[in-house]
Amino acid sequence: MTDNESNPETKSCPDFPLQKKENLLRTLSPEEVGKLQNDRVIVSEFKQLKLEKEAQRNWDLFYKRNSTNFFKDRHWTTREFEELKACREFENQRLTILEAGCGVGNCLFPLLEEDPGLFVYACDFSPRAVEFVKQNPSYNKETCKAFQCDLTNNDLTDNIPAESVDTATLIFVLSAIHPDKMHLAVQNIYKVLKPGGCVLFRDYGLYDHAMLRFKSGSKLGENFYVRQDGTRSYFFTKEHLLALFTAAGYIEVLNEYVLRETVNKKEGLCVPRVFVQSKFRKPPR
Repeated sequence: MTDNESNPETKSCPDFPLQKKENLLRTLSPEEVGKLQNDRVIVSEFKQLKLEKEAQRNWDLFYKRNSTNFFKDRHWTTREFEELKACREFENQRLTILEAGCGVGNCLFPLLEEDPGLFVYACDFSPRAVEFVKQNPSYNKETCKAFQCDLTNNDLTDNIPAESVDTATLIFVLSAIHPDKMHLAVQNIYKVLKPGGCVLFRDYGLYDHAMLRFKSGSKLGENFYVRQDGTRSYFFTKEHLLALFTAAGYIEVLNEYVLRETVNKKEGLCVPRVFVQSKFRKPPR
C-alpha cells in the first residue's frame, strides 16, 4: 500500500528522523482552514462505486507502473516498534509476524535481514505486489509466506493458523480501505493474533500535508480522498482509530500523533506531516 514516501516532498528526506509525538492535532493556518471548509464537492456515488469495484485493479496498475522502485526500504520499523523484537518470552524463540499490506516487501525484507529468527506472513491486496515479493532473491519459504488477500473479504485463517501470530503490522495500509470496511480488516487480524499479541499501526493523520494537497473534486467523504491514479487515502484521528480497535475487542497500549516537517527541495518548501502511531493488544487469557 502507499505511504508517506508516495509524496514527492519526502523523497529526499532520511527515514523518520527525530520527531515530535503529541496528543493534539497540529493547528491549521487560516488559509488551510478556509481550503478545507470550501472543499464541499463530493465525488458522485456512481464514481465512488466504480472506485470501490476497481480498487484492486488500481493497486495492480500502481505496481505495474512503479515495479519495486517506488518506496524506500523501511529500516525504521524496529526502532519505532520494539515489539517486533522484544516480545520473545525466551532466547532464540522464533517469533511469528504478520505484515498486512506488505507491498513489494520494503518492510518485510529489512526485518528478515535484521532478525533471521522471524517467520513472517506477508499479504497484500495486489496480486502483482505479492508476485514481486516472491520474485525477490531474498524470499525464502523457510522464513516467509506471501499471499494475496483482501483483508475485508478473505479470511486470514485460510493461510494463517488461528491465534498463531505474535505481532501484526498495519503500516500505511488501513487508510487505503473504505472507512465502511475498515472494521472488517481489524476483526480479521484479531482472529490470527495470539492472546496478548499486538497490532502495530502507523498511518496518515488528520491535517497531514498530503490531505491539504488534494484538489477540489477529490473528496469521497469525511477525511477520505481519491488520488489521480484511483487509489484512495483516509486521514485518521486518534479517536476514530481508538473506537475502531476497541469495538473489535482490542486494548489500547499507545495512540498518539507523530508530527514532523519535511523539506521539498524541488519547491523549496518545508511542509508539516502528521501521522498516527498506535499499538493495540489482543487481551491475554
